[in-house]
Amino acid sequence: MIMQKSLWYSLVCTALLFLSGCGSMPEKSTVGYEPVMPPAAPPQELRNGSIYQAGYDMVLFEDLRARRVGDILRVLLVEQMDAAKSSATNVDKSTSNSMPNPTLFGKQRTFGSNDLSSEIASDHEFSGEGDSNQSNKLRGSVTVTVAQVLPNGNLVVQGEKWIQINQGSEYVRLRGIVRPTDIGADNTVPSTQVADARISYGGTGAISEANMVGWLARFFMSPLWPF
Repeated sequence: MIMQKSLWYSLVCTALLFLSGCGSMPEKSTVGYEPVMPPAAPPQELRNGSIYQAGYDMVLFEDLRARRVGDILRVLLVEQMDAAKSSATNVDKSTSNSMPNPTLFGKQRTFGSNDLSSEIASDHEFSGEGDSNQSNKLRGSVTVTVAQVLPNGNLVVQGEKWIQINQGSEYVRLRGIVRPTDIGADNTVPSTQVADARISYGGTGAISEANMVGWLARFFMSPLWPF
């Protein structure tokens, strides 16, 4: 009897540990947002000239905007989206069918004291209405690196920024394609000019987990719950 109670307590403790582990969300992977290092340049051949010497040149008119793999670009986050949706549906359907008492050999047939006539009627009505509104806004900036230069000259950029505050961390991630002509003279580009943009803003830690719905509550709110 004592062994059975000990086994039961062990199973309960194991289940509680498993559930507590499921309650904490693991930190999201940063794969795909690491900074890309530029390729190593081949060593220059030293030439000692009387006027010009390698390694002592000074560029006066070079464009400082990002254009090569590993270059840094600052993306200005100016995202704002508003969406509204409204729908209404009304369905009304009525059906009526009747069948008189059959006549066989010139005489109506009966079943005991009842005739064989029948009548079926149905009435269906449905009314539904829905309304949805959503608004998102994101302001700030994130500095990214050029990960790839496409054959047409466009730049594939990616990067992330982490900020640790007390017991939690917040991050901003961005990945997309930028046209060199959209980059300003100060080496910045608005996020609205980033094609195929993937922008993520979130956080980890105790504060972020406190805003999450527990796994049991998510089950009751999921489509799997039949009620």
